[in-house]
Amino acid sequence: MIVDVTDIDSSSTATDPTPPPPTGEQPAGRKRRSKSKAKATAEVIEQRIGHTFADPSLLNTALTHVSALKSARNRADSYQRLEFLGDHVLGLVVSDMLYRAFPNADEGELSKRLADLVRKETCADIARSLDLLDGIKLGTVGAGAGARLRKSVLGDICEAVIGAVFLDGGYPAAADFVQRNWTERMRKPARSLRDPKTVLQEWAQGKGLPTPMYREVERTGPHHDPQFRVAVSLPGLEPAEGVGGSKRAAEKVAASVMLAREGVSTGGNDA
Repeated sequence: MIVDVTDIDSSSTATDPTPPPPTGEQPAGRKRRSKSKAKATAEVIEQRIGHTFADPSLLNTALTHVSALKSARNRADSYQRLEFLGDHVLGLVVSDMLYRAFPNADEGELSKRLADLVRKETCADIARSLDLLDGIKLGTVGAGAGARLRKSVLGDICEAVIGAVFLDGGYPAAADFVQRNWTERMRKPARSLRDPKTVLQEWAQGKGLPTPMYREVERTGPHHDPQFRVAVSLPGLEPAEGVGGSKRAAEKVAASVMLAREGVSTGGNDA
């Protein structure tokens, strides 16, 4: 028997699989899960930094690299403006902390302490301690490039977070964040605040000794990457030696060795 295909009900084809949605179109359920995950991540970061945002978009912006923006021309939606603000808020808060903590320190020492505490490396250390690395939002980059980029902007992100906290909670909230994360570093500087050669010269003068004498003992290594060994001497004291990639660096090491041996501190802690 011959069947006319025009007599077949078109509804019989309803069992055919539905074409997949166009590429890039997300089902509503996936969008909800993505938003829930982002919210949970933000809440974890808020707990780490000790501030709950009334305006969550500020934290989101503080963690957004310009590469994650749809248009690089709209850089205001990245962390950069907040970084600018946070940099100055950090400087003000730390300056106030130093002024109160070191009443006997002069302007020069306070400036050196400030420079050490607000440098990018210190901010990056703070960001690592708060585990902000994985919260940074990047655009489409390779895994290796993304890891390097996140590390390179850690200090900037930390300052942006300070700016975001300042806008959201005012100066008291920003000051609280900085004090909780910078006080220990302020009390125990990670590196010497004064040039050891200067400290050694001042110490020698205080003892009635002449200016320390530095002498190159040895130079080793290729021309493009030399290593210098330098000795410093003072009357009545055993010489001390230091090694460095330049004569000046080796002299600093030698001065530090002599200072340490004589029990002289280079920290200048006047607290």
